[in-house]
Amino acid sequence: MSEYPLPNNSTDLAGRVALVTGASSGLGERFAQVLASQGAAVVLAARRKDRLETLADKIRAAGGKGLAVQMDATDADSMIAAVAMAEAEFGTVDILINNAGIPDAQRAHKMSLELIDQVLGVNLRGPWILACEVARRLIAAKQPGRIVNISSTAHFRYDGSGAALYSVTKTAIARMTECLSVEWAPYNINVNAIAPGMFVSEMTDGMFERMGGNPAPHLARERVPVPAQLDSTLLYLVSPPSECVTGAIIRVDDGQSSAVRLRK
Repeated sequence: MSEYPLPNNSTDLAGRVALVTGASSGLGERFAQVLASQGAAVVLAARRKDRLETLADKIRAAGGKGLAVQMDATDADSMIAAVAMAEAEFGTVDILINNAGIPDAQRAHKMSLELIDQVLGVNLRGPWILACEVARRLIAAKQPGRIVNISSTAHFRYDGSGAALYSVTKTAIARMTECLSVEWAPYNINVNAIAPGMFVSEMTDGMFERMGGNPAPHLARERVPVPAQLDSTLLYLVSPPSECVTGAIIRVDDGQSSAVRLRK
């Protein structure tokens, strides 16, 4: 066994190539900046190219490496092309952050077939295709890699609030994580998931309005966390110290999973 530093806690990502989906806003935007800040060359993928270009400029201005790539998470050819463009620019992608996702925000029996297909496509089919494409290239290159899928605490608990299909897809992402971690362990490709609770993001703005805003007195800590509070979890899963961690689903919800808020 090789020797390790004391503590074995580096977050140095120099020489690594990361692809972050859903990077035009919210958690994805923060994930991209965090990875770039630690030395990774970061490929920003989403539909809104103008926002991606702005973020890429910001990363480069801070001394990092960023490339904006327009990608449609419902189009297989678009996703495969995004991986190819990333590899052509920086080399083999060895960090994939499967972050792109959409809510359904409707009762199951009221959803149109078009919306059903869209939610399944973006939240499950897209991450599967991207994970397999990145893994295929890593295996061919005989390189190790890290895949981090973004699940949700909706995988653990659904309260009937009108996002049943979203919850189903996030459970599927958790199971996908577990299954692919087994399949790709022999190739040193670690597959893990983060299951965030409700965080401040563009996707949750409407939810906040319906629930009374932030601070949130109904939550255990009377607050809704911000994306920066996921930094350490993300870096742990893509950095050398977590080399033995694969198939994990890490819940980060600031105590939101409590059924009731206990009074002080």
